[in-house]
Amino acid sequence: MNKSVESVWASCLHTISMHVSQQSFRTWFEPIKPVGLNGSVLIIQVPSQFFYEWLEEHYVSLLSKVIRNELGEEAKLEYQLVVDPAEKEEKDADKMPPDASLSVNKGKAPSVKWKNAEKIKNPFVIPGIKDMIIDSQLIPNYTFDNYIEGECNQLARSAGVAISKNPGGTAFNPLLLYGGVGLGKTHLAHAIGNYVKQHQRDKMILYVSSEKFTNQFIEAVKNGSIPDFVNFYQLIDVLIVDDIQFFANKGRTQDIFFHTFNHLHQSGKQIVLTCDCPPKDLVGIEERLVSRFKWGLTADLQIPDFETRIAILEKKLHSENIDISRNVIEYIAYHVNTNVREMEGALVSLMAQSSLNRKEIDLGLAKLIVKNLVENMSQQISIELIQQKVGDYFNVPLEDMKGKTRRRSVVQARQISMYLAKKYTESSLKLIGKHFGGRDHSTVIHACQAVANQMDTDRTFQDDVLELQKQIDISI
Repeated sequence: MNKSVESVWASCLHTISMHVSQQSFRTWFEPIKPVGLNGSVLIIQVPSQFFYEWLEEHYVSLLSKVIRNELGEEAKLEYQLVVDPAEKEEKDADKMPPDASLSVNKGKAPSVKWKNAEKIKNPFVIPGIKDMIIDSQLIPNYTFDNYIEGECNQLARSAGVAISKNPGGTAFNPLLLYGGVGLGKTHLAHAIGNYVKQHQRDKMILYVSSEKFTNQFIEAVKNGSIPDFVNFYQLIDVLIVDDIQFFANKGRTQDIFFHTFNHLHQSGKQIVLTCDCPPKDLVGIEERLVSRFKWGLTADLQIPDFETRIAILEKKLHSENIDISRNVIEYIAYHVNTNVREMEGALVSLMAQSSLNRKEIDLGLAKLIVKNLVENMSQQISIELIQQKVGDYFNVPLEDMKGKTRRRSVVQARQISMYLAKKYTESSLKLIGKHFGGRDHSTVIHACQAVANQMDTDRTFQDDVLELQKQIDISI
């Protein structure tokens, strides 16, 4: 029975999804479209040249294995690269490079030929204007050195570093960074600009918010100085525009930005954009602009995981030359988990309270500060939660803890759970025993005493119990 290209690719995706992270799968495999199956040759369509290069560099072995598994040892993979149809419709009017396509066998270098790629001369060049001083509007403290990398931002940061070293000379043009509030989009955008400013002093760099760009354009219209406005922006080498979603429903601003974008892109200048959503979800933005936002790389920034949040806080403390105990850092990282900005705000509030009230920074003060900043942050400690944490720590299933087995590892986990349940909950001894297979209160008393005694004589056992207590402290 002949397989369809869709069924072959669906099977490939199923296998791939089990070998890569969910974020990598969404970023690098969901956008691929299967377009043809010629015997043992699978043809897939990828969104851009950079996309193809990334697949070949990072996932070629995985792709080869899954395709051979589906189509046999002679299987080959071919790529097709096409551009947005909107670009084709506009290329004559805009005089932009038209669509490019490539079809390559696995492992061969791609060959892209541009048709009618005639260079347009800049009619706004003024002799000597490159020597003028421009305030880049960059925040000097926002650099790559203090931008912590994690799985949540790895792609975005790597692309940022790449274009910083070669602005306008990579496939990441434009680079569009998107994500929720306080996840580091603006920091990363400034870091790109600061790196270029430091290492390529001849480059003209400008950071501008979409709101400021709009207001400047309105002033230019009022003053009759639109040519000066256009001239200024077309001479920028690295243009960073923050929060482009605020261009929504501003027709004339979008039009002037459209032509500015076209000129900079064709001139090999670097464009960096930030947004709170991916281009496809932008509302009130003209399709011709949305099409251009997709030309380069679109990279999302997600909420950092627990370990990354700890690293961010430690980096912040190190830069301020402040020493805070690890359990306080973990407590803040655990509870303030919506975005980096709020987390750093909690840390600043903690240090301010400590300084003004001359209080030591400890877990108690951290709990007070975080409670005032985060609604509903406290998690009710229950016997079930304690059982879960102890079971995970010692790798003992809950059913064993509740059962009758007398295996030493299980007995130890059961007794520690009873001890912590008595310490952290207001449950009666009878109720605690009920959660452990209906044991009576005397068993709970014996367990608590046994744990206390062993902690006095066994350092390793004591460390285990203290570690569990720290985990529970972080949870409340």
